Amino acid sequence: MAQLKSWISLPLGLPTNEFQELIQKTKDWTLMHGGGIRSKHHFSSDSLTVVPFTLLPSVFPRDEFQKALNIQPVLNELTHMVSRDYEFLQSCLEKTIEVDEFTNNLYKLYETVREEGFTQCGALQSKCLGLLRSDYMLDVCHSLSVKQVEMNTIASSFGGMTSSVLTHRFVLQQLDLLDTFKLLPENKAVQGLCSAIIKAWELFNDEDSVVLVIIEDKSINICDQRFHEFELTRQKPELRVIRKTLTQISNEAKLTESKDLIVQSKKVAVVYYRAGYSPDHYHSDAEWSARLLIERSTAIKCPNIQYHLAGTKKVQQSLAIPGMLERFIKDPAKVADVREVFTGLYSLDLDESGDKAVKLALDNPECYVLKPQREGGGNNFYGEAIRQKLMSCINSKERSAWILMEKICPPVQQNYLIRPEQDFTKNSTLNDVISELGIFGTILCDGDTILLNEQVGHMMRTKLTSCNEGGVHAGDGVLDSPFLIDLQKK
Repeated sequence: MAQLKSWISLPLGLPTNEFQELIQKTKDWTLMHGGGIRSKHHFSSDSLTVVPFTLLPSVFPRDEFQKALNIQPVLNELTHMVSRDYEFLQSCLEKTIEVDEFTNNLYKLYETVREEGFTQCGALQSKCLGLLRSDYMLDVCHSLSVKQVEMNTIASSFGGMTSSVLTHRFVLQQLDLLDTFKLLPENKAVQGLCSAIIKAWELFNDEDSVVLVIIEDKSINICDQRFHEFELTRQKPELRVIRKTLTQISNEAKLTESKDLIVQSKKVAVVYYRAGYSPDHYHSDAEWSARLLIERSTAIKCPNIQYHLAGTKKVQQSLAIPGMLERFIKDPAKVADVREVFTGLYSLDLDESGDKAVKLALDNPECYVLKPQREGGGNNFYGEAIRQKLMSCINSKERSAWILMEKICPPVQQNYLIRPEQDFTKNSTLNDVISELGIFGTILCDGDTILLNEQVGHMMRTKLTSCNEGGVHAGDGVLDSPFLIDLQKK
């Protein structure tokens, strides 16, 4: 991996005791301003621990940051168009659903609602809301250009915390680097995301209706979720937010004859999913029944089942097929912009092209990532594990449940990764790290009519170069901020 020169010489020239004091002070500041997370291993609804973060922001080329911002509305619209193309979704997923039980359950739900829900609910069911996040890494093999890792269409997290907890601005202030504030881009992700939810609530047109947030049984990422809820009520004080698990919905919710979703005697205008993306969230048929109940309702879903399926890796891979983007985007310039951020994506179906992709992976497994149809981190295979996994299903339909992606080679920087219960008196060495940038987008539609389509903010995660997975919720990545520089490319 190439080096990207750090923007400041670490360890900052501070004496050891001052350096340790800075870290502790920053942890306290972060926690006291909402940068908290619940412990997975010692979960308690009454306690928080500091969210993992980098001590300093990470360098990111300004022009590539701007490119990612500019393309987000195009990707929003692409996702919407894909979600409305039944034949495309069917062709993308028909082989995957034969061998992937979770995707099959989602697809069966989609077919059920398509056959009965769309027609029964009429115009109300045509309204949909997307709070999306497109993730990128810089690729040194392409002159430090951003390449898309994935598109998240459900439970796109950390918009609340990264735009509300300004840890790196505080650190720079403590280091008397006030003149560098301008290199930290403005980030109003939570305001933009919540504004879109409110616009959907207003479109539903019932002042007594509520926003329903679907949550996990144990909400680890509680501060990020609550930032959204509290921002909703700050922008719209009369709006009421209700939190429920899918299990609770199965026991408590009901549909009226007109297909209105009723929870706690209130009609639900918008359902915002912060859970439902993992098989772990469906303990039994009850949770699947709850998801179907919601999908059948007149509530505006964020996301609806079509958007959920549009975010699968198999759809991402299919969109990268030459000529496929033109099915959804008519402007050649926009097609070229989207294609530029794609990296190599390959089907592993039991056919000639799938066999070629398998050979690529077996010959050079270190150059690829093997991805299933999952969100939330911790599901991919890397390096030698790719070869082992593929050899175990090389002549099986199970191959179709996966896609092969060219491994992006990001530049390496150095930083301190600050984690809970970390003792910097014993180890204050720098770490080699790489970063991933996420751009948030919002789209609100009524059928083919796009009522809102915006880029609203960003987030950044950083991880050790020795670590494959980068999810903060999964425990590997830490929160970061982009520090924008003008980079002269060769």
